[in-house]
Amino acid sequence: MTRHRRFHPFAAGLALALAATAAFAADPPAPFTATYRVLRGGEAIGQATIQFKADGQGTYDYSNRIEGTSGLAAMLGASSSESSRLRWTGGMPETLGYDYRMEAAIKRRQRHLVADWNAHRVSVTDNGKSFDYPTAPGMVDRNALPLALGLALQDGKRSVTVPVGVKQRVEQQRFQVKGEETVQVPAGSYQAERVARTDSDKPFDAWYAPKKYPVPVKLSQSDGGDLTLELTGYRQP
Repeated sequence: MTRHRRFHPFAAGLALALAATAAFAADPPAPFTATYRVLRGGEAIGQATIQFKADGQGTYDYSNRIEGTSGLAAMLGASSSESSRLRWTGGMPETLGYDYRMEAAIKRRQRHLVADWNAHRVSVTDNGKSFDYPTAPGMVDRNALPLALGLALQDGKRSVTVPVGVKQRVEQQRFQVKGEETVQVPAGSYQAERVARTDSDKPFDAWYAPKKYPVPVKLSQSDGGDLTLELTGYRQP
């Protein structure tokens, strides 16, 4: 085999935070665990588990773990994990720290991000390379995208422009609700709002039932290997 396609976490490239002028629900959501079936090209290749909880220090942990369970992902022992440490400021989540790790038989990747809100600087280490750039109000990391976008929808937002802390800079990313569609996933059938990113030519669609959950019931993206995630379960303690 001469080529390996990355088994990438579904949040890759999808980080989102509301702009400073866009206020939404002041309180964080209740702790939850959401599980997903991961597909590539319509074929199931893994499962994902997302958790949100308070850490007992006035901040919050938002984690995403994907395990390859079939096909090439299983053969390579592929897995990825992302963890975000968030604070709530002015009704918005902001990233304090972010860690990403991807492991497979032939490849490993890591990224570590720290946001120093006192110094207004972001420090990133990515596979041995270091980057530094200014923060932006409301900035979150890519892993926190699904949660932040879901909270915006719960507050009635139909479009948002957001600062996203990526590897070398803060990106201003734009998302818009494109309409309502009926979505069938393993967890059930939902009348969902379809959200698309409008400032990039890389396809991204996420379907939310914001009255039920702060995370999507389905997500499809081209960046990171044409992955689709479908909700299989959602529970709260």
